[in-house]
Amino acid sequence: MSTVPQTPFEPPPPGFGDYLVFVDESGDHELSRIDPQYPVFVLLFCILRKDDYVSHVCPSLQRFKFEFWGHDEVVLHEHEIRKPHGHFLFLLQKTLRERFLAGLSAQIQNLPASIVAVVIDKPAFVSRYHQPVSPYDYAMETGLERVFRHMESQGQDGRVTPVIVERRGRREDDELELAFRRVCDGTNALHKSLPFQLVMIPKTSNSAGLQLTDLMARPVGIHHLGPNQTNRAYEIIETKFHRSPAGSIEGWGIKLLP
Repeated sequence: MSTVPQTPFEPPPPGFGDYLVFVDESGDHELSRIDPQYPVFVLLFCILRKDDYVSHVCPSLQRFKFEFWGHDEVVLHEHEIRKPHGHFLFLLQKTLRERFLAGLSAQIQNLPASIVAVVIDKPAFVSRYHQPVSPYDYAMETGLERVFRHMESQGQDGRVTPVIVERRGRREDDELELAFRRVCDGTNALHKSLPFQLVMIPKTSNSAGLQLTDLMARPVGIHHLGPNQTNRAYEIIETKFHRSPAGSIEGWGIKLLP
């Protein structure tokens, strides 16, 4: 049987950068009714090199899915894993659940990513501002500014970087696109244009990057609510936060608002 030769990763064409940015959220951005059990909104940005993504991240997640389902078509959602149903009912079996969660932890541990997370404490946010803007829009602007700084540090200044998000509904998508373009056109704390390209895909899309990003957002919110509680997932994520030259993550890889 002949085999198809493996071709090396081709560099992007001029103008396109070497990275992808995946964005997902934890919690809702509703301010009129705040859930007392989870009164935070987290927007997490996962930054991956394209060559790492195609050569390592996607194949690794595919192999992980093959182990439990025999195929790679199941889309991982943090909520369905935490409260098993559908494809995840087997997680009600303790032995399988422990093996599955250990495998997921390994996926995150080995993820060659840089992370930026924006955490909005909603009760404090409402108290601070008389007419607060949408937490989603505020978090997107704050996160993009920090992602841009990271792109600059990687020699990507002026190169186009896709920012990939899930679609949330026509009205919400229109509002997001408007806010995104406003920020990228220069209405930001840096007072400069940001070379990001918004890519919105359906929730059913089998995107490895978005699935892994979804798994990381909630542990960041849980850590904010209970910083002294054991949180193994956060401990892994914390090692991947974008850092200042002095090694600090506060204000660089993680930003708390207000």
